[in-house]
Amino acid sequence: MQYTKEEVLAQANKASKNTLMETLEIEMVDFGPDFLVARMPVTSKVHQPDGVLHGGATAALAESVGSFASVIFTDSNLMVRGLEITANHVKSIREGFVFAKATFLHKGRTTQLLDIRVTDQDENLISICKLSTISLPKKK
Repeated sequence: MQYTKEEVLAQANKASKNTLMETLEIEMVDFGPDFLVARMPVTSKVHQPDGVLHGGATAALAESVGSFASVIFTDSNLMVRGLEITANHVKSIREGFVFAKATFLHKGRTTQLLDIRVTDQDENLISICKLSTISLPKKK
């Protein structure tokens, strides 16, 4: 069964209720045949003490969009868990939005490797993240 872009985004955002994604106001905003994009506002809620975006919030954004991408683009009868995430922060941001675009470097049946580029609203690179995930049978 094929889902529309709007249905995929609505389902992902509904699944985020009462989770870290809702706390950080992470929202899935774009979806295509080989990518998923999430957005997060940069406010004091995600700042480090000196007033710039906290790297941990950036990593949470990256892991969220990458994990959702693994669910969407692999067997939905499996559960996805993150194995490892790396983040290289190259630019700071104080306000506005950051966008994380997840694309696959490897899409295996069991493991996946995703490249996640985090940019500001002007498409300036903020962070480059890599996420490896594993797909496992759902527990009964």
